[in-house]
Amino acid sequence: EVQLQASGGGSVQAGGSLRLSCAASGFIFDDYALGWFRQAPGEGREGIACISPGDGIIYYADSVKGRFTISSDDIKNTVYLQMNNLKPEGTAVYYCARDLACQGWGAGVDHWGQGTLVTVSS
Repeated sequence: EVQLQASGGGSVQAGGSLRLSCAASGFIFDDYALGWFRQAPGEGREGIACISPGDGIIYYADSVKGRFTISSDDIKNTVYLQMNNLKPEGTAVYYCARDLACQGWGAGVDHWGQGTLVTVSS
């Protein structure tokens, strides 16, 4: 059974940092792309970062480029999202997800983790 277990959300002041984790199980880690979406209140879901552990391809949305860093640990089968210089507009539920590739991130998501809430206060 494919499982994506997200953790690491919380509350932080603007300019602060958080690290999200997504522990994957039930499939071959290197065969897929993994990453993160977020959904702010009243907004649609936005794909913000993706990593393909098998070939090292990484994607960032413009909204987080330069502030967020995605990485993976092939031993722990876990993907991380280091979020620095968080902004109030980053308040959202963050979801990890699995796709076949980072190209066109989100078009082929077939599994979602549960969301983790990030709240950024000004």
